[in-house]
Amino acid sequence: MNEQPCDVEAVYRVYRTASGSVRGRYIGDGITAVLGIPYAAAPFGVRRFREPQSVPAWTGIRDCTDFGPIAPQSAELPGSPVWRPGDEDVLTLNVWVPEGPGSNARPVFFWIHGGANTFGSSAQPDFDGTALARAGLVVVSCNFRVGFEGFGHVPGFPDNRGLLDQIAGLRWVRQNIAAFGGDPGNVTVAGHSSGGSSAACLMGMKQTRGLFHRVIAHSVPNVFYTVELAAAVTEQIAAQAGVAPTTEGLLSLSPEALVAASDKAAALCMAEPITEVHAFAPVIFQPVVDGEVLPQNPLQAFAAGAAREVDLLACHALEEHWFLHAVGAIREVTTEAELADFAEALQLPPHLFDGYRALMPDAPPLDRYLAVFGDAQFGEYTTRLAEHHVRAGGRAYLARFARKLGKARPWHTADIPFAFGNLDAPGAHFLIGGIPDNHDRALSDRMLQSWADFATTGHPGWPPVTTAATPVKYWMVPVDHLAADDTCLVRALWKDIRFNVLHPSRATTEPLSQADSGCAGSPQDPSS
Repeated sequence: MNEQPCDVEAVYRVYRTASGSVRGRYIGDGITAVLGIPYAAAPFGVRRFREPQSVPAWTGIRDCTDFGPIAPQSAELPGSPVWRPGDEDVLTLNVWVPEGPGSNARPVFFWIHGGANTFGSSAQPDFDGTALARAGLVVVSCNFRVGFEGFGHVPGFPDNRGLLDQIAGLRWVRQNIAAFGGDPGNVTVAGHSSGGSSAACLMGMKQTRGLFHRVIAHSVPNVFYTVELAAAVTEQIAAQAGVAPTTEGLLSLSPEALVAASDKAAALCMAEPITEVHAFAPVIFQPVVDGEVLPQNPLQAFAAGAAREVDLLACHALEEHWFLHAVGAIREVTTEAELADFAEALQLPPHLFDGYRALMPDAPPLDRYLAVFGDAQFGEYTTRLAEHHVRAGGRAYLARFARKLGKARPWHTADIPFAFGNLDAPGAHFLIGGIPDNHDRALSDRMLQSWADFATTGHPGWPPVTTAATPVKYWMVPVDHLAADDTCLVRALWKDIRFNVLHPSRATTEPLSQADSGCAGSPQDPSS
């Protein structure tokens, strides 16, 4: 499987890939980390805005003991590297390799990070793959183009370049992962938030057939663009940069200039929204349903049976948008009048808000706004994906992150340090609401094992969704809860609401089609 130089065999491991040999570092506990392996050529210069190209081969042994550069962005995340102008070799991936008995043909876990399609990287500390590798998985994570480089519309160039990068990473896995002890015939793609959206998109794309066999999708957002809307976003960004929204104008801008112009366009969204929804959530980069790279949004693709051969494990948090409010990522809504404006922007009917008011009689407008927004954008969509997948002949499991402890909320992203086994990573204590206790660590062990079991066998440890019932696993402390069927009161409120999934998070009360007749939504606390 690997070559070990005799003078440093206690520290390094060498693996052969199709492009050349790479050297990783043995980090203890039977795990070797091989970091920053190029899977495609640098997407700049003549390759800018194009589909990913093959990485040039190299001679000798390439040192892969540090993470590679991250894609162009302005974010500075706790414990993570930042992008610096001039960094170009951004299409790299990382592999955590378990050793010991059974070290050949292990299940492969391929992680796609979140970050609103705008920021983030595989080098974030809460995505460290060591604990999952100790559970017996060969863990892979990858960097890909985000922001305008990855999801901006450029006339004459492919949309969804970030998705194409992810596909290139999966093709690298198929070609090379056996050299690291992984089984290319047993690959699970996993992602959270925009990464969960990517995973769901990949499920329904013809060009991914055979590249993976299971998907774990946490908090999948109900936000997709038409080509026309993506072009409107480009116009706003080009205006901020002072160029025409043409191929020539966009190519004239440096990556640094495009990052700055994109940040300005996003900052203006609440005052001058590109669509009504942007006034409440100024995320300007989304997957584009272009009919080519992405022929359908995932809900349509699942309902049509396009992904029925791929098993799905779907999960969302009970209070998703409390996190986005805490970090200032969405508009503040504190009055009934502002709540009515929000309802109009998302085209949500009055009876939905009446229902939430009845379920939350003492809650202020802000809390009702956050509850509805979280269910509309994450909980409803994620749950419908699982149900539609099953109706079309696929297999799916559903879970909800419901862990509450003191003031800690089960909000967006809090589930990921638990499932990765990284509760003490930099930034994790903010995500989970404080220092973890023994109940938290036990919950982390359970969640991590469910991921490992699903990636290994396709069974996370509770019953699958059927056409007759929707069992739900609630991740909680001190013990979990299993509902035999999803009959929570919130679901009834969404029953007759059909998403318009080509407009960000908007919904309508038009009659439901057979392909979109499911209902879902965040439940009340099952322990109450």
